[in-house]
Amino acid sequence: MPRSLVVKVTCGAEDAERCNQAFTVAAAAAASGAEVSLWLTGEAAWFGVPGRAEAFELDLATPLDRLMDAVLSSGTITVCSQCAARRGLSAGDLREGITIAGAAVFAEQVLGDGVQALVY
Repeated sequence: MPRSLVVKVTCGAEDAERCNQAFTVAAAAAASGAEVSLWLTGEAAWFGVPGRAEAFELDLATPLDRLMDAVLSSGTITVCSQCAARRGLSAGDLREGITIAGAAVFAEQVLGDGVQALVY
């Protein structure tokens, strides 16, 4: 069984290629059977809001909403609690299946046995 993967994406449309790479890696890992946790931090927090991932465009890239669906099919997507608060977002503002959590939960995940963490 593949080891668990935690991916933290720290950018949004202002750095579209790096942002898309994080979502693509998370979705590919989920498709391969890995347990995936995708964290949306900084400007990426906006992609937790319905319609925001759908509006993201990058030539030759799989749409973010499809990548998010792939992650959610077997893994989790979390918006950083401080990032959400700075943007005035609450749990009710987010797409179904996406949660809000803080640094303690992130640290617990990345410190688990057999976990690989990537930050984009």
